[in-house]
Amino acid sequence: MLSLPTSSHAYGIGIMAIIIGASIGVVYYTSFYLPESLAKPNVSKAILEPEGNLIIKIVDGAVTQGNQNFVPNAAISTLTKDNHVIWENNDSVAHTVTPDKDYEDSYSGEFGSPGVILPGKTYEFTFTEDAAIKYHCTPHPWMTGSITVEKNKF
Repeated sequence: MLSLPTSSHAYGIGIMAIIIGASIGVVYYTSFYLPESLAKPNVSKAILEPEGNLIIKIVDGAVTQGNQNFVPNAAISTLTKDNHVIWENNDSVAHTVTPDKDYEDSYSGEFGSPGVILPGKTYEFTFTEDAAIKYHCTPHPWMTGSITVEKNKF
């Protein structure tokens, strides 16, 4: 007849094996799988460090409806040339750069100022892929602009 163990040692060994196995799984997931799945894509140095910057000015008086606001208003940027874009607030009040539709660059992340841009301050974003984005100022919705990011044709 088969007899069951009378001590808890066999059960303890089984429980320890389960704990060790689960620990190895967690370590693998957090050390290897997760970081690789969250890794940013490879982007060329020429795109990450373009030749120049594109500056879009929020002009003085932009807060008044009917005035110019984002200049240039329909900006065109070229990857490797000027895809690092700087919105410069030259107005006397705070503004935002808020996309009309959510946009996320696969390398740089979510587009849009993370709050207001105070007078004299800037918001910067590096585009790493072609895009066409319409944006506005949340507190002043009549302030609208767009940016088109194109691949370098040469």
